[in-house]
Amino acid sequence: MIWFWLFILATDLLIPLCMIGFGRMFLRKAPKTVNSTFGYRTTMSMKNQDTWQFAHRYCGRLWYWLGLVMLPLTVVLMVFVLGREIGTIGWVGTVICFAQVVPMVGAIVPTELALRRTFDRDGRRKRA
Repeated sequence: MIWFWLFILATDLLIPLCMIGFGRMFLRKAPKTVNSTFGYRTTMSMKNQDTWQFAHRYCGRLWYWLGLVMLPLTVVLMVFVLGREIGTIGWVGTVICFAQVVPMVGAIVPTELALRRTFDRDGRRKRA
């Protein structure tokens, strides 16, 4: 039973760890060129190199800090089901995983709002 708990814990830590890793990477250095394969890819972020860099720094910062919050929270929540039935461990692990997806995907909203506050529809920086 401990092996199942460890497996679920490891899988539940994947999202926060990925958010921390990619967040840190995007903060330091976005993918060099605007592309449709890798990176924060939305219509607004892909307007030009400036919007591309801005979106990666902004989303990277969000992901990094959200990942740092979710990581220990995940461990604490999983400790509460240590030694419980396999069904309970699996159910709680699944709920945690789906709950982690909300801030991961939800980071799109503030990033897009920041892009629209900073750039016009054509991707040019707005004047102060």
